[in-house]
Amino acid sequence: MTIERLETKQRMSRIVKHNGTIYLCGQVAADATKDITEQTQTMLAKVDTLLEHAGSDRKHILSATIYVKDMSYFAEMNTVWDAWVPEGFAPARACVAAKMAREALLVEISVIAAEI
Repeated sequence: MTIERLETKQRMSRIVKHNGTIYLCGQVAADATKDITEQTQTMLAKVDTLLEHAGSDRKHILSATIYVKDMSYFAEMNTVWDAWVPEGFAPARACVAAKMAREALLVEISVIAAEI
């Protein structure tokens, strides 16, 4: 079984593919100075780009783990999430409050998807 690593650096690969499954490293907002809505939108746009590069799309997400800096952002983040997930294709999902790597970050996501 082959493991394919894409966009690999010393610490991590942005994409790992194995046996028809795609694993994305944690994705954060493009601009951490924005509010939770814009941070969530740009984070999910990055997921779209990586999934396309890996040979998948949001309809093939199997699992998502979302890390939110504070659960006070939960409803606003979910509004963006709900509009982004295609109807009938909701993945298994967990959402937890977590300390972020940088103070300005409000949300991060880790995704596992199936190859198309």
